[in-house]
Amino acid sequence: MPAVLEASRVTVRYGRKVACDRIDLEVEQGSIVALLGRNGAGKSSLVRCLMGLRPPTSGAVRLFGQDAWARRAAVIGRVGSVPEEPDAPANLDARQLAAASSWLFPRWRREAFEDRLARFRVPPRTAFGRLSKGEKSLLQLALALGHEPELLVLDDPTLGLDVVARDLVFGEIAREHARRPLTAFLTTHEIASVERIAHRVAVLRDGRVVATGTPAELAAGGSLESAFSALADAS
Repeated sequence: MPAVLEASRVTVRYGRKVACDRIDLEVEQGSIVALLGRNGAGKSSLVRCLMGLRPPTSGAVRLFGQDAWARRAAVIGRVGSVPEEPDAPANLDARQLAAASSWLFPRWRREAFEDRLARFRVPPRTAFGRLSKGEKSLLQLALALGHEPELLVLDDPTLGLDVVARDLVFGEIAREHARRPLTAFLTTHEIASVERIAHRVAVLRDGRVVATGTPAELAAGGSLESAFSALADAS
């Protein structure tokens, strides 16, 4: 299958600090790919490049076959994203945010969005700033999926959430992937959930991809959690 997301020899520097070091990564159409790594491994820096939010210091990033930085405006409408920290105007409620999104995305599906709000138990008329962290994250996921994007990008979407909210997030990714040809790329620390839904996993350590494969291949007869601990902590 063609690559929806592709990083080729991507390096990201902040002054003298190297956040990503010559990363090669592909996300094939219709796949769910998880990027695992300890805090500070470079996951969020890579996501920002993949989303066209910043150019790499060197290397190339392609989104739907186009330069993610130079051609972002042409392709970003095909992407839904959930950031690590939920972010929206604090005074707007879910339906007001949906109305703004429907203006931006012609393919917006109001009924599907309302259905997700109900299943997620997110109050539709409570201002974003007054929602709990779990409700904010679930609302961001509902907004990200509201225009039926071809690609869903999630940057540690369950950080700080309780077990119920975490299960809702991962369950919705699996549900949507089963319903249509969705491609998903996520960073996460939820290894047990990754084993259930991811087709491929990449492990990032000190800005470098040190292993890739299916969850079963990386686990090698053991557990993915044990394999990740060994790979992420290796000197």
